[in-house]
Amino acid sequence: MQKKYSILLFFLLFITSLQAQIKLSVYSEISMVTAGPGTELYEAFGHSAIRIKDPVLRLDLIYNYGMFDFNAPNFYSNFTKGKLLYLLARYDFKYFLASYNKDKRWVKQQVLNLDQQQKQAFFAYLENNALPENATYLYDPYFNNCATKLRDITTTILGDKVKFSDHHIDTNQSFRQLMDKEIPWNTWGSFGINLALGSKLDAKANFTQYMYLPDYVYTIFKNSTVYVKNQPKKIVKREDILLDFKELEQEIAILNPFLIFSTISLIGIFFTFRDFKKKKRTKWIDFALLFTTGIIGILITFLWFFTNHSTTPNNFNVLWAFAPNISIAFLMLKEHPKKWLSTYFKFLGVLLMFIPILWLLKIQLFPISIIPFLLFLFFRYLFLSKKLN
Repeated sequence: MQKKYSILLFFLLFITSLQAQIKLSVYSEISMVTAGPGTELYEAFGHSAIRIKDPVLRLDLIYNYGMFDFNAPNFYSNFTKGKLLYLLARYDFKYFLASYNKDKRWVKQQVLNLDQQQKQAFFAYLENNALPENATYLYDPYFNNCATKLRDITTTILGDKVKFSDHHIDTNQSFRQLMDKEIPWNTWGSFGINLALGSKLDAKANFTQYMYLPDYVYTIFKNSTVYVKNQPKKIVKREDILLDFKELEQEIAILNPFLIFSTISLIGIFFTFRDFKKKKRTKWIDFALLFTTGIIGILITFLWFFTNHSTTPNNFNVLWAFAPNISIAFLMLKEHPKKWLSTYFKFLGVLLMFIPILWLLKIQLFPISIIPFLLFLFFRYLFLSKKLN
C-alpha cells in the first residue's frame, strides 16, 4: 500500500513539474471572469476569477480564489475570530460555468491584451499559486478576496506596465458606501454587516481599493491600459457574455428589519407613554431592552477586541448597544431600583446623542433600519432618568 501511494505521489509531482514547463501557444487567452450576484448573502457581491484558455494545448482552466471548506478543522471558530482560510482551486472552466448556469447568474469575461511573455507569466504565476503548499491564503472580505486577487496578481506580473483608470468611477466613496450599494439596506444581511463592522469601513477608499467588489474589477479593467512593446493599449482586448441572465437581487423579507424595529419601537413608546401617565414602570420592558442591548454590546466588544477581523474595531454601535446594560437589566427587575440608576440612564441618553453627530460627519454610518429603535431608546431612557430620580 505504501509503495502504491509513493508511485501515485511521484506521478502527481511529475505531472505538476511537466505542467510548469508547458509553453502557451500564440492562440492562448488570459481572461478576467466576472459573475453576477446570487440570492444568498455570501453571493451578494458576485464573484471574480481568472481563466486561461489555449485551444492548441486543449487547456481551458479557471483559477478560483473563492473556495473554502466548511468541514475544515475549527472552521466556525476561525471564521468568528477572523482567521478564515480560503484557497485557490484550479479546475476545468466548463464546471465553473455550469455552476453559474444552474444558479441563473450572468457571467462575462474580459480577454486581456497581452504579449506572449506576459501570458506565460500569468500562467506560471497561477500554476505555482495552485500548488497545495501555496493555494491557501488568509481571507479578508475587503482587502484580500477573490476580486482583489485579480488586481494584485495583475500588478505583480505587469508592474508599471499596467495603468488602472478611474474613468466612469464615482470616486470619494467609503468601503461601507460601496458595500451598501450592493445589498438593499432593509435586509437582515445589510443590518448584520453594518452592526458588526466599525468605523474603518467608513474610510474613503481609493479607486483601486474599490476592486474588492467584482463589479469594479470589471469596470476598472475595462477602462485601463497596458503597455505592449512600449505602446499603451486597452488592457481588455475583447469582452464576451458567456451567460446572459437577468441580475439577481437580494430579497427583502416580509419581516424585514425596519418593520420589526418599528413595531418594537411603537409598542415600547406606547408602554412608556402609559407608564408616564399612570406614574408606574413596566419592569419587563426595561429588562428586555437592557438585556438585549447588553448582549449585542458584548458581541460588538468581542469582535472589536478579541478577533482579527480588520474592520470590526472602533465600532460606535456600542453607543446604543452598551455592554454594561446586561448587568443593569437585572437591577431593574426590583420594585424600587437604586436612585443612582437615574444618572446611569441620563448617561445612556447622552451616548445616544452622539450617534447623529457621528452619522452626519460620516465618521461611521449606522444601520438605517435601527432609527426607530434609537428613538424608542432615547424616550425610554429619558423616562427612566425622571422616574428613578
